[in-house]
Amino acid sequence: MRHGKRGRKLGRTASHKKATMNNLATSLFTHGAIRTTRPKAKELRQVAERLITFAKRGDLHARRMVLRRIRNKVVVSKLFDEIAPSFSDRQGGYTRLLNLGPRRGDATEVCLIELVGSERRADFADTASDAEVQDADAVTEESEAVSEPEEVAAEDQVDEEAEEEPASDDEVVAEAETEVEEKDGEGEEKEK
Repeated sequence: MRHGKRGRKLGRTASHKKATMNNLATSLFTHGAIRTTRPKAKELRQVAERLITFAKRGDLHARRMVLRRIRNKVVVSKLFDEIAPSFSDRQGGYTRLLNLGPRRGDATEVCLIELVGSERRADFADTASDAEVQDADAVTEESEAVSEPEEVAAEDQVDEEAEEEPASDDEVVAEAETEVEEKDGEGEEKEK
């Protein structure tokens, strides 16, 4: 029996699971949100929140404890300098899981795990905030304003072409004869 054995095995050995969680945590802190399977996301949540709590402490020992899990020093400095201060007034709950539905192919439930306060959440929310709606309206108005002069110019060109067309076949023949005579006259001048 597995009494007292907390967590999911994820079909891996202990070392492989630890390496997977370290890599997922590195990606989460680098990008702010990642897409993975639900069991991995639930395990990652525990690891990531513990690392953020260490980063909030901010001392040398905490940095060394985080460096045991995340080997990329750039990501660790981002965690300590940018991510942890943004959660200074929060006592846990630094991540959010959003269910995305079954994955095509094997029907595994997929989740988006993201840091709370990340802007990516608006892409997956049912309703957008008022500011986002206003931004979208402004972009739409700008694109309409740019496209209107092009449409007017195209209409003017069509009208000019319609005006240039001769009314009868006799006029077309007369214009063609005139052009031929002019070309013949130019050719004679060049010979002289």
